[in-house]
Amino acid sequence: MIDTIIIEDEPAVRREIKYLVSQEDDINILGTATNVKDAVALIKATKPQLVLMDIQLVDGTAFDVLSEFSEITFRIIFITAYNHFAIKAIKYGALDYLLKPLDEQELQAALQRARTETLDGSQQQQQLTIANDTKEIQDSLESHIVLHTMEYLQVVKLRDIIYCQSEGSYTNFFLTEGRKILISKPLKFYDEILPDQWFLRAHQSYLVNITCVDKFLKTGFIILKDKTEIPVSSRKKDYILQRINNI
Repeated sequence: MIDTIIIEDEPAVRREIKYLVSQEDDINILGTATNVKDAVALIKATKPQLVLMDIQLVDGTAFDVLSEFSEITFRIIFITAYNHFAIKAIKYGALDYLLKPLDEQELQAALQRARTETLDGSQQQQQLTIANDTKEIQDSLESHIVLHTMEYLQVVKLRDIIYCQSEGSYTNFFLTEGRKILISKPLKFYDEILPDQWFLRAHQSYLVNITCVDKFLKTGFIILKDKTEIPVSSRKKDYILQRINNI
């Protein structure tokens, strides 16, 4: 039997994962968690062999959970709506990386790998395969992010994000065609998950798509192609100048 826990904050997705995994005769579900604090406590208490884990949690990310452990002694299958986390997932020894909406056959294949893979060269090769398959997607502005609002899920291409603005514990996404979406996650969360090669943290309240930059004013402002002015914090001026020079 493979002792397993599920970490997922969306009730419907959690029920689906639990149902699918429970169909496997050799998977023993020890429990579930919905946030970073409870996930860390559950892992420490149960010492699972396998963890199926969403990356975006209500109070942080799966990487916040994993950072609490000096050694990862369990296998990990990430299940997430974000395809540009894949390379970071490899660093934590991810056995597999499944995108939502969950595909039952892909989950079954991942569970089969959990039965056979060990933390040796064979798993390292599997990790390299995942990395090679996903790097091109991660590096592309054509990859997508799913934004969760109170009413709906919005699928957005990275290239369609002009900039993000902090509004307390919320984030405003300013998109092409004049679209604007308010998300109940802080800007820090999106600063961590949006790829660095495309997005600049110009100011504590602003995250900017570098491909949307028109000019940088020495007075300390970025002017976007839609004429929006974004302030640049004084300590970031040299960094912003360097990044813009390298476009």
